[in-house]
Amino acid sequence: MKKDFLKQLGLEEHNAGTSTGSKVTDSGDYIASYSPVDGALIGHVSQTTKEEYEQVVATAQGAFLEWRKLPAPKRGEIVRQYGEALRKYKDPLGRLVSYEMGKSLQEGWGEVQEMIDICDFAVGLSRQLYGLSMHSERPLHRMYEQWHPLGIVGIISAFNFPVAVWSWNSMIAMVCGDVCIWKPSEKTPLCGVACQNILLEVLQANDVPEGVSCLINGDYKVGEFMTHDGRVPLVSATGSTRMGKIVAAAVGARLGKSLLELGGNNAIIVTPSADLNVVLTGALFGAVGTAGQRCTTTRRLIIHESVYDEVKAKLSKAYGQLRIGNPLDQDMHVGPLIDTQSVDNYLKAIDRVKAEGGSFAVEGGVLEGEAYSSGCYVKPCIAEVENHFEIVQHETFAPILYLIKYKELDEAIALQNGVPQGLSSAIMTDSVREAEAFLSNAGSDCGIANVNIGTSGAEIGGAFGGEKETGGGRESGSDAWKAYMRRQTNTINYSTEVPLAQGIKFDL
Repeated sequence: MKKDFLKQLGLEEHNAGTSTGSKVTDSGDYIASYSPVDGALIGHVSQTTKEEYEQVVATAQGAFLEWRKLPAPKRGEIVRQYGEALRKYKDPLGRLVSYEMGKSLQEGWGEVQEMIDICDFAVGLSRQLYGLSMHSERPLHRMYEQWHPLGIVGIISAFNFPVAVWSWNSMIAMVCGDVCIWKPSEKTPLCGVACQNILLEVLQANDVPEGVSCLINGDYKVGEFMTHDGRVPLVSATGSTRMGKIVAAAVGARLGKSLLELGGNNAIIVTPSADLNVVLTGALFGAVGTAGQRCTTTRRLIIHESVYDEVKAKLSKAYGQLRIGNPLDQDMHVGPLIDTQSVDNYLKAIDRVKAEGGSFAVEGGVLEGEAYSSGCYVKPCIAEVENHFEIVQHETFAPILYLIKYKELDEAIALQNGVPQGLSSAIMTDSVREAEAFLSNAGSDCGIANVNIGTSGAEIGGAFGGEKETGGGRESGSDAWKAYMRRQTNTINYSTEVPLAQGIKFDL
C-alpha cells in the first residue's frame, strides 16, 4: 500500500514525542504504532519522561504569561490560520486517521473537517467571550462579571477520535487565553505528532511564544503526570468510564477541575409511526460506523412490538450487504477494530450474550483471509436481548447492536434511561406528542436527545457531552467555553461613601 500521506505530513519512522514548539526532544524510549488495517508498523514515537514533562510544563507556564495578554480576537486569528492549514492537509491527515485508527476514509476526512469547523467556531467565539452586568443594591455602584483564562489545560484523548476531540478542547482553550498540553492515545500517537507539526507551522509564522501548544506521549503513567499536577488547573479527559473515575479522583484530590467525556450506551426508540427508511439509515450508521467504536455508537434499538419483526428483518438484510475491509478503500463500509485486544472484548461480549439467554439475528465472528491479516476485522452483529442483561448494561466498544422490545412509550423511555451511562439518545417517530414526551424533563436523561436522526454524528455548534457515568462534561459548541475559563465578579464603587451590602451598619 502506498503511504504518500505519511511523507506529506512529515512523518518518518522515528518521531520525537515531546514537543513545546520548535523544541522537540527524544527520550530514546519508543512507542510503536501498528495499523489495524494491515498490521504493518507505521512508525515510532518517543515516550515522554518525567524530566521532559517538567520542561514542558515550565515552558507552557512561561508561554501562558504572554499568550493571555494577546487580545482574544488576535488569538482567534491564529486559530483561523490553523483552520486554513487543516484545509491544506485535509486529505493526508484524513488518510492517516483512517490508517492508524481504522475508521473509513470518509470518516477520516470527516474528522479533519470537524477540526476545521471547530476552528471556524472558535474564531467567532474569540469576539464573544461575554460576561454579565448586574444591578447593585448599593447606590453608585456597578457590578459585573468577567471571564479570565485558567492557565494550562491538560488534554487526554482517546484513539477513536484521534484528532477531532483534541481540537474541540485546544482551539476553544486557545482563544480563551489558555495554553495546552496534549497526551494523545498511545494507540494513535502519530496523529498527535501530525497535528502538532501542522500547528507549529502556524505558531512559528506568527512568532507565538514557545509552549502555547505542547505534545507529550506515553501510556497512562504519562497521563498521571498531568492529573496529579497542581500546575494544570483543568484536565480534559476522553475515554472509558473506568479511566474517567481514576482521573476525577486524582484531579479532585488536589481540587482541580476535570472535564470528562466517557462511555455511552446509546439507544434509539422506534415507535409504530416511525419512517422505517429513516430508522434503517440512522440505526445502521449509528451501529456500524467506526466499527462500533464511537462513544455515540447506537448500542441498543428499543423497538415497539408492532414493528419489531419488520425492523429486525430490514436491518438483518442491510447487515448482509455491508462491505468490510480496508478503510482506505472508499467502497468499504466498515473497517477494523483498533487492535486484537478489542477483538477479544468483542468475542467475550458475544459469549456473554449467549450465556445470559440472548440470541443472534445476525451472527458475529472474526474475519479471516489475506485481506484481514491484521486479525482486527470482525462482523457487525445483531443480538436479541433484555435491557437488564449485565452485558447490555456495559459499553462494549465493538459493532454489537442489541434489539429490545417494548409495549408503551413510558416503558421505552425507562428502558432507554435504564443504564448507567447517559450520553446520546434518539427517538424515531412521526408523532409530535411522542417526540415532546421524549424531550421533556420526564424523557431522555442523556446529554444529547435527537428526534428522527441517530445517536452519532453530533455537530460542533452544540455542547457535546452526557450525564451519569458519561461524566457530565461539555465540549465543543454553545457555552462550553466557560469550562476553560474562571469567572470573576467585580464591584466598582464610584461614590464617596462605603455602604455595606445587606444594609449592614459599621460606624466608628
